[in-house]
Amino acid sequence: MPSSAPTFVLFGATGDLARRMLFPSLYFLHLEGLLTDGQRIIGASRSERTSEDFRAQMEDWVRERTGEHFDAEKFASFAERVTYLSVNANELSDFERLKEEIGGSDQEAVFYLSTSPAIFAATTQNLKAVGLSHSPNRIVVEKPIGHDFSSNVAINDALADAFDENRTFRIDHYLGKETVQNLIALRFGNTIFEPLWSATSIDSVEITIAEAVGVEGRGDYYDDYGAIRDMVQNHLLQLLCLVAMEPPASLDAEAVRNEKVKVLKTLAPITAENVESKTVRGQYSEGFDEKGGKAPDYLTDADRKSSNTESFVAITAELRNWRWKGVPFYIQTGKRMGERKTRIVISFRPVPHSIFSGAVSANELIITLQPQEEIRLQIMSKRPGLTSGAMSLQELGLNLSLSDHLPEDQQRRRIAYEQLILDALNNNPALFVQRDEQEAAWRWIDGIVAAWDQQNMKPKSYKAGTSGPSAKHTLTERNEHSWYD
Repeated sequence: MPSSAPTFVLFGATGDLARRMLFPSLYFLHLEGLLTDGQRIIGASRSERTSEDFRAQMEDWVRERTGEHFDAEKFASFAERVTYLSVNANELSDFERLKEEIGGSDQEAVFYLSTSPAIFAATTQNLKAVGLSHSPNRIVVEKPIGHDFSSNVAINDALADAFDENRTFRIDHYLGKETVQNLIALRFGNTIFEPLWSATSIDSVEITIAEAVGVEGRGDYYDDYGAIRDMVQNHLLQLLCLVAMEPPASLDAEAVRNEKVKVLKTLAPITAENVESKTVRGQYSEGFDEKGGKAPDYLTDADRKSSNTESFVAITAELRNWRWKGVPFYIQTGKRMGERKTRIVISFRPVPHSIFSGAVSANELIITLQPQEEIRLQIMSKRPGLTSGAMSLQELGLNLSLSDHLPEDQQRRRIAYEQLILDALNNNPALFVQRDEQEAAWRWIDGIVAAWDQQNMKPKSYKAGTSGPSAKHTLTERNEHSWYD
């Protein structure tokens, strides 16, 4: 169904995210007929340029990102939707011009803030001042929303002063990935999984987000945030919530998000007493990139003389509830890892007694989000062939990926932002993060950071191109587990 809001305003229209993700996503929505006739897109940024110049730049961005899917004729019709406006977040007069461009304060619009959180308050205050923050207008904001709990509250208070909570859409782009949404379908649309989805049958859960790239070009931001604030607070904890949450009463946005909040509130605190046995910090040294070339160390990438910021973190998380009592959730993320991958591994408990002569591996549900999206269930099967003695078993992977069953012309890998932008335009907040989710996540993260400071826990070195510091294996070995590396 085509989207409903007639105007989409993108602040930060010349930024990196807009170039790589947002305009290509909007182009694909146009290509598939998911934008209504007459729906407008206004790109807003501080720099001065004409709409014609901006469209020419946008064509280069879209052409590069969409590759073989670029259609010059379709792009031309898409570009007709787009105008550009120079807007300074601190200049009220610029917002008066924006209001005129939209067609007045009575027109419905979605405002997407792909900017620094430092100007969120100024932007929303000026939108309110010119009468553009009324219902049903809504705002979409990108991470990071704060550096800790207190700054998160301050930013959200500023947003709430102009936009109600039900009109504030906080993006975590991982929630727009097809496989992440399929995890919800897999759990709650199939009776074979939900009865097994607890400590009774599951031995451990592992969630990994590994990046092959380093910090390059983001040293000022990253050195202030580190892996725990940049990745764990949002992406990793959102994935953990989807794995661990109770069945919601419906797929209504509030029902789903309330169940996620419950998970975050059951996370066992990590304190100075257990932080060294529950977490590992790392920082990459010189090594190799994913193509085999030499890679610099973190200090060189971040342009720092010294730094105690972690580029890698691994955590053993525990949930204090009946369903997950005793099940460790191993989460890890890092820069300059051996390969780019995002993966969830659900390891089931082994059979209580084997009647076979050989080894019987425990079942695993492996959900891969990148570089390819797939879901695979590892089971044991008889090895084919005649036998004169005991039956021999082998591991067999059952492919549960929808993409392999689609016609070839439908197998384009979608950009996660396509779904999220479409949902924002249609006023559907189900895949967005609500305020109390963020606050619960920040409380847990702040506790870990405080414990690191109390214990003076420094990052351990790991070579670029590896899977992280060797100390991470102590987390899993304490429970007789191992990372799925």
